[in-house]
Amino acid sequence: MYAQTKRPRRRLRAVFAGAATIVTAGALMAALPAGAAPQKGAAGGRYQDVQLLSFNDFHGNLEPPAGSSGQVTEDQADGTTKKIDAGGVEYLASSLRKARQGHPYSVTAAAGDLIGASPLLSGLFHDEPTVEAMNKLDLDVTSVGNHEFDEGSGELARLQNGGCHPKDGCYEDGRTFEGADYPYLAANVTDEKTGKPVLAPYWVWKHKGVKVGFIGVTLEGTPDIVSAEGVKGLKFHDEIETVDKYAKILDKQGVKSIVALVHEGGAPASASYNYDCDAGGAGSGISGPIVDIAKGVTSKVDALVTGHTHNAYACTIPDPAGKPRMVTSASSFGKLYTDTTLTYDRATKDVVRTSVKSPTSENHVVTRTQAKAADMTALIGQWNKLAAPVANQPVGFISADVPGRGATTPEAPLGDLIADAQLEHAKSLDPKASLALMNPGGIRSDLVFKASGSEGDGVVTYGEGFAVQPFSNTVNLVDLTGEQLVTALKQQVSGANAASPKILQPSAGLAYTLDMTKAGADRVVTDSIRLNGAAIDPAATYRVAMNSFLAGGGDGFAALGAGKNPLVGSDDLKAFNDYLTANSSASNPIEPPKADRITIVK
Repeated sequence: MYAQTKRPRRRLRAVFAGAATIVTAGALMAALPAGAAPQKGAAGGRYQDVQLLSFNDFHGNLEPPAGSSGQVTEDQADGTTKKIDAGGVEYLASSLRKARQGHPYSVTAAAGDLIGASPLLSGLFHDEPTVEAMNKLDLDVTSVGNHEFDEGSGELARLQNGGCHPKDGCYEDGRTFEGADYPYLAANVTDEKTGKPVLAPYWVWKHKGVKVGFIGVTLEGTPDIVSAEGVKGLKFHDEIETVDKYAKILDKQGVKSIVALVHEGGAPASASYNYDCDAGGAGSGISGPIVDIAKGVTSKVDALVTGHTHNAYACTIPDPAGKPRMVTSASSFGKLYTDTTLTYDRATKDVVRTSVKSPTSENHVVTRTQAKAADMTALIGQWNKLAAPVANQPVGFISADVPGRGATTPEAPLGDLIADAQLEHAKSLDPKASLALMNPGGIRSDLVFKASGSEGDGVVTYGEGFAVQPFSNTVNLVDLTGEQLVTALKQQVSGANAASPKILQPSAGLAYTLDMTKAGADRVVTDSIRLNGAAIDPAATYRVAMNSFLAGGGDGFAALGAGKNPLVGSDDLKAFNDYLTANSSASNPIEPPKADRITIVK
């Protein structure tokens, strides 16, 4: 059995993350054997309430995220919505600690992407600050996500086990990074040579006779969205088959209460965190990959804590036996946490589940109006002191917010700005460079006009630029035929991207129409594609700039990965910062691009 034997835990853990649908008192009574009364919370009683706190996709956001990335939408009683500022580990720690009060049986779990694509405060130090923060807020267990593999499995193992970075070393004299106190679970990630999981596939929590097993998986498509170097030597397996395999193993060991931590998610019909996705029936208000996974995973699993899509939901989706099963996700960046109450039956060693949806599983806002956790403030201050000489350097000026991650349109102003920067850098390497394309998932934040510190409004600092592009990709140049270029544009809305389009951000001069009333590749109107006003010649060769992730065929863009005559340029962040410095000043700041290069027909 996989159990944690690392350093002693800082607090006595009280329970396991079993996940299931909790019931009303009346429904629970109806589900119990005749004459049996639930003894919730009674020491040694048959039935014990278990609190499961969960979150996902933290992405190293120790400080409150800026702009729309740091807000959640809340439905109001009068039918309107309002935005609430949320997130930041100082507030997340306070929220979780307050939530645990009065719950001696409480466990905290996460569903991956705690690290990777992080702001500078964490990313500059290979996410050691985030691991230390997760230790302090008493995270018990997490699955891996795709971003846990950004720097490869070797680096992930270091974050688990500790030790100084192999290239950058230790960041403070006399202080060695100790690693994560919590286990990373990677049930569906195996070594190509040995066939064995690269990390523990499951983990069991025990306390006073209560046992709950956790199985952790990331999405099978991780290799499509992580650099080839990051997943080298690894195989990623089907989520349902993997969870079912280890659920059987746990069941044979007598662990009947099981929760799956799945780094794959869905899309609720509303962006509001308190939207009721069961209003039209169990799971009626959610779509996406997690629906099929939830319907397919064995009924031995009592609930699924999910992530990846950065959405918020607490839905019941029927399991293969037709029983409702709780499926949750808590947005991203520590803006929400999910609080689920599970009723554990000591006689069956399982969680009580009925056909009644639990009223006790819901997402809660990590508000910034509450007191900050002092230990987290100290941790942030410690790492900020180390980062300050780099983070606070001004690199450019903007006249207004430049939406990126928070853009509400497929073409984002910040995406266009990044593409323009990459094209300018590419032309310095090869004057024949004619266009640039930027993947939308590589844009991790917004550029916000309001000062985040003492730099002044409109000033873009190195740290703010790092938050936008934290991957350390390079700007690459390749030759593509006109036919390959058109194919790449069609791959935005077809093939691997048919269900969830990934709209490439174009540099100035590239324009075309995207007709969303059509299906698949036909959505890209071929005759509309123009480069500097001229139609694309299928037989001509175009010199195209893109980051190294896209040049490797990432995000399902196989046509881009087939480019010839590659030329590797500088780090993409350097290219972006150089562009801002060269093209803006305090008296002449950059204006946000209009994001009108793609004409959208709906």
